[in-house]
Amino acid sequence: MVRSLVLGAATLGILAAMITRESSSSRINGSLFREGPDTLLKAASWPNELTLNAFSGPALTPSPACMAVAPTGEVYVGVDKMGSLGKEPGKGSIVRLLDADNDGRMDSHTEFAQVDNPRGILPLGDRLLVLHTTFSAETKKATGMDLVVFEDKNQDGVADGPSKPLIEHISNVNFIQSRGTDHATNGIRMGIDGWVYIAVGDFGFHKAVDRSGKTLTMLGGGIVRVRPDGTEMEVYTHGTRNIYDVAIDPFMNTFTRDNTNDGGGWNIRFSHHIQSGEYGYPVLFKHFTDEIIPALVDVGGGSGTGSLYLDEPSWPEKYNHVPMMADWGRNQLYLHRLTSDGPSFTQQEEEFIKLPQITDVDVDGSGRLYLAAWDGAGYTGNPGKGYVARAVPKGWQYVPFANLKKLSVKKLADLLSSRSAVTRLAAQQELLSRTDASMQKRVWSIATDKQQALPGRIAAMYTYAQAAGDAGLSNLVTLSADPTMQEYALRALADRKAYAASVPLEPFLAGLTSASPRVQTAAIIGLGRLGKPEVAQALLQIPVPASFVAPAPGTEGPHATPNASIVPAHLAVRALVNLHAVDACLNALNTKQSTLALWALRYMHDPKAVDGLLAAYAKTTDASQKNSILTTLARLYKKEADYDGSWWWSTRPDTHGPYYRSIEWASSPQIKTLLVSAWQASDQKQFFTDLNRRLRLDIPEFGVEETVVAREEPKVDLEKIRNKKGQIGESSIEDVMLAMARINGNAALGKTLFAQQGCIACHSLSRNEAMKGPFMGQIGSIMTRDQIAESILKPNASISQGFATVFVTAKGNRSYTGFVTEESASRLVMRDITGQVYTIKASDVLSRKEMENSMMPSGLANALSYEEFASLITFLSQQKK
Repeated sequence: MVRSLVLGAATLGILAAMITRESSSSRINGSLFREGPDTLLKAASWPNELTLNAFSGPALTPSPACMAVAPTGEVYVGVDKMGSLGKEPGKGSIVRLLDADNDGRMDSHTEFAQVDNPRGILPLGDRLLVLHTTFSAETKKATGMDLVVFEDKNQDGVADGPSKPLIEHISNVNFIQSRGTDHATNGIRMGIDGWVYIAVGDFGFHKAVDRSGKTLTMLGGGIVRVRPDGTEMEVYTHGTRNIYDVAIDPFMNTFTRDNTNDGGGWNIRFSHHIQSGEYGYPVLFKHFTDEIIPALVDVGGGSGTGSLYLDEPSWPEKYNHVPMMADWGRNQLYLHRLTSDGPSFTQQEEEFIKLPQITDVDVDGSGRLYLAAWDGAGYTGNPGKGYVARAVPKGWQYVPFANLKKLSVKKLADLLSSRSAVTRLAAQQELLSRTDASMQKRVWSIATDKQQALPGRIAAMYTYAQAAGDAGLSNLVTLSADPTMQEYALRALADRKAYAASVPLEPFLAGLTSASPRVQTAAIIGLGRLGKPEVAQALLQIPVPASFVAPAPGTEGPHATPNASIVPAHLAVRALVNLHAVDACLNALNTKQSTLALWALRYMHDPKAVDGLLAAYAKTTDASQKNSILTTLARLYKKEADYDGSWWWSTRPDTHGPYYRSIEWASSPQIKTLLVSAWQASDQKQFFTDLNRRLRLDIPEFGVEETVVAREEPKVDLEKIRNKKGQIGESSIEDVMLAMARINGNAALGKTLFAQQGCIACHSLSRNEAMKGPFMGQIGSIMTRDQIAESILKPNASISQGFATVFVTAKGNRSYTGFVTEESASRLVMRDITGQVYTIKASDVLSRKEMENSMMPSGLANALSYEEFASLITFLSQQKK
């Protein structure tokens, strides 16, 4: 399942008896709060060490796409009744919830602002940053996605006025218009370095613009960051599919939960993001895995959503100091237990809190953890689905968060040493608003105090760096001599490119020789950011490990196996490319640095690079080196076309690589001449055939199978494919849903299919028939056409009350699987998937277990065409008896 807010197939189990969520009714602040907490949490589970309760329900927070919590406890929920595939504006808002008496239940609320498709929220004092889709007031069509800021200076819970943009057009408007926001730009979170980190889905963006007027284009997904004033926008990492959020730890390690799709499933990949790293999706992650930083694990199918790194002293160690990653597809909040591995980590995934279609997670300064559940709200949102829950450790006691505006600089600075990540960040942001001349001195004293815990020192260092600007560089240079702080000081020195000209190289060159791989990688990244080509020779000294091995022809490389040894060389290559160190790389050929140099040169589409490689090929007599140079030239024969935002690689992209839309360029004729000449003179013709296949050179002399053309976002001709058998099983659910919006179907055909597909075995259409599974005779008055379609496509997402699958063992070595149709003190009546009825004496029942899966198997509609499936759901939508 594609992550994005696809959020929500119900199930045929939900079709009849839609769960009633109105066990209590009371007026709260003028709004009807109907949801009974026991009912809301029926599909949830959590560790015994925690207390979890419903905080708000669909009366106030339906379709919660995202959520953020202020340090003081105000909960901001992004309500999105448009969903991921909807296109009608006016259905979204930011709702602020308060729990004034700290009993775990929302007791007042305000509508903070109206926005469409909210996807990320970040409270910063009296400002609220929001990432959302924008629409034209005239045409009602999407115009893109913006990161904006609202102000609430009087803290009344309502924005003071319209928002102001920080970044405009940070997603691809063409596909937001045609598909909705399902692969658009998503969560935002601030690191202790003061940057706002933005999760970009694989729609990418074209000519996003920040407040300084800087423009940026990115093909595909990754992490982008920007200063909180909307300046200095830059790409942090690249090559993910559809990440929804980022988790950031106190040491500025960043993690995401992504998924991939090459036609074989949406497999979850948990990744550690290292600045400037390339993660490879979709063109490198299968056949060019030697060139990427691989994910730390592939855990199988899922759909990653919100994330958080929890670092709060009120939580038990068992559940603290870990990235928490929500997975909508698995209805689960996971922990990833991390173990240091050189410059990166290994991990172990662990189930934590189960919540139906969880979308987001955040924590306040008192340690209250909040979780948002989409709970079957569908692809286009639902005003009656979704809620927010609160979790705290048992024995937790509320401690009010301090009013930071009333604290002195000294007390604020002391809070930088707090064991709470929320407190450290909030204190930092308040300190940066102060003009007290003593502030920088006080903060710096904490950064240099070796008795302080490391998270506090790092927080103080970044606070000082932001306040002092380039005037503080000399102090940061001094701090880089402290072995404990060396890694972090190097990051801070190279953090702001505006100051790069004033940053000395010596601390970074010293860092290259450090015994610590984390210091070494910080130095490599920094040298790439400072923009001084004279350091290229030092970067070329980074050794290339034995793990730098291309996958064998026709095989898929290890794209989700930790490979810490490759990280320094990978980052050195990225730095060399960023410095455009063509001359240094060419001079390193035929030396011990040749492997790294050739690795870097394969990304340098510069005539000077090609001329230098041609000359080196002519000079060398070493056969192995000649082949290496030929391989590099073959890689340079084509390049990726400049991205203009007019296309996208769809939900099932071509993953062959190394380019998606390859084109020839100015030096291509020279390269081809040499390649053909070398082929003619060679007795190793297979070498050239392999190059032709692997790199898609399309040089006919070499001989190769037919090239698969890179696919654009399909302009679906429904008339041609609507009657293609098996179309449902071959398509992603989002693509099916988009097609259903454009095909009306034939109800008469749908009635026939209802019988042919076996639906009639478990579902009645008339009350005169014997009741079997969920009654279909009035489903059209209960569910929309979209919801019916989702229910068939995803039968396990949510199960209707009374129709959970039950497994019963009974005396006589008998067992039964089905749903209970009647129960009394003396007997149990069950019906199985075939419609067979069983009556079991209550005294014979040995065990009874409610299963998580629907009795309806997945894939029942896979063999249908679009037209047939549309006809089936149209027929069902007309059942309104």
